[in-house]
Amino acid sequence: MEKELIINATRSHVEIALLEDGKLVELHRQDYGVDFNVGDIFLGKVKKLMPGLNAAFVDIGHKRDAFLHYTDLGPQLRSLLKWTRQSMGNATSAELHNFQLEPPIIKTGKITEVLRKNMPIMVQILKEPISTKGPRLSCELTLPGRYVVLCPFQNFISVSKKIARPDERLRLRKIAESIRPPNFGLIVRTAAEGKRVAELHQEIRDILHRWGHIHRQLKHATPPKKLLAEMDKTSSILRDILTDEFHSIVVNNPHLYNQIKTLLQQIAPEKVKILKLYKSSTPIFTHYNVAKQIRASFGKTTTLKSGSYIVIERTEAMHVIDVNSGPKPVNLSQEEAAIKVNLEAAEEIARQLRLRDLGGLIVIDFIDMRNPENKKLLYQRMREFMASDRAQHTILPLSRFGLMQITRQRVRPEVQIDTTSKCPTCGGTGIIESPLLVIDRIERDIHYILTANPKVKLSLHAHPFVAAYLTKGFPSMQMKWWWKSGKWVKIVGDEQLGILDYKFYGAENNEIRLNRL
Repeated sequence: MEKELIINATRSHVEIALLEDGKLVELHRQDYGVDFNVGDIFLGKVKKLMPGLNAAFVDIGHKRDAFLHYTDLGPQLRSLLKWTRQSMGNATSAELHNFQLEPPIIKTGKITEVLRKNMPIMVQILKEPISTKGPRLSCELTLPGRYVVLCPFQNFISVSKKIARPDERLRLRKIAESIRPPNFGLIVRTAAEGKRVAELHQEIRDILHRWGHIHRQLKHATPPKKLLAEMDKTSSILRDILTDEFHSIVVNNPHLYNQIKTLLQQIAPEKVKILKLYKSSTPIFTHYNVAKQIRASFGKTTTLKSGSYIVIERTEAMHVIDVNSGPKPVNLSQEEAAIKVNLEAAEEIARQLRLRDLGGLIVIDFIDMRNPENKKLLYQRMREFMASDRAQHTILPLSRFGLMQITRQRVRPEVQIDTTSKCPTCGGTGIIESPLLVIDRIERDIHYILTANPKVKLSLHAHPFVAAYLTKGFPSMQMKWWWKSGKWVKIVGDEQLGILDYKFYGAENNEIRLNRL
């Protein structure tokens, strides 16, 4: 399987598309200025204790107080609180070599027994704010790297279950035992397979440097305060999923290109050669067919190659997916046609769960089958299709009613792209401005821009139909503008624009915004 990462950076956000064999399987977006991402570590303040929920609400600076349940405190809460108090005071070292761990808290305890109102507490974001809910927190801190994860105030070693070879698991466990810092738990990640001791040891030193940064941030700190920010989404995705299967990473922003290049030189120098800077004026998502796949994948109904289709509905409590058959092949029985459609639908549903980042309870109504072997086969194949899903999930076999139930971890809001919005051209009225008037507006704007800045290298992005109208024929509208102004205006067809929408860009693809009255 060949994987590609296509990164579209704009002034307001970064969009990251993961392609597997050319098919879009994940879509991530990070808006600039967002301060609450999964993995961020904060010094918060307990605002309210809720004995009925056995939980607390913590102020970490978000407009809604964050939620901290007793089960997310972790057994080593007392050690965390003690280290936090010492670091906020006069403690001079962040190291845990000489730190005396406190007795663990019991699993069946009460929130009021371990926390009190206005107490400062160090927390990590477990789930981003979703809908009307604030962030969900945990006190079991994790400091991830590419090869290992350090867990303060713990004393364990764990090796990823995805490393199958017993001899390699044993080798990594022995290495972990020799380099694990005192009073830190250590998780060896899948990417560590085959790595040398020096590489793992260097990464542990880098993570301990971040732990020291937290210690320095805590000195005389006043909550709420961010102590450590998780890597930006682009870097964290590369850190977590970069494998030998990647053959291309393409980004359209020079600054982000340099940032990713620096990261790759640190974590995977052999992968620097697959990084490319995209310089074409055609939008990067259009060039790599991402924009078209987004429009085809995010509707309520998704059509499969065979003509069958699935319908995805979102309710308050769960997501419901219905599988519907298309035209039945003449040479197949009803049972054979049903299993064929169900297997095709299962593969697409597994992709949709990753792509939309659907979480919680998902119920799938497959086409009814009578053969128990077919039901078993569908369940096994569904597990295989979802094996590459990084979110924790559980899949149950088909029930007596032919329903499959899946639970999938939800740590951030699902990706929602409304592909059936009101017509941007007519605003739902059914009446649009005359295309000739739009051409007049474009000419007027070009004249205004060139008068204000005669040296500008101007390009016009418009819907492909409009772009074709402006460039075809002899003499074309584009040529007429050149004869009139003496400046050549480059015209680019952009499928993401409405039929009567257009944008102007100057040097280095910077958008030129016009103040319209």
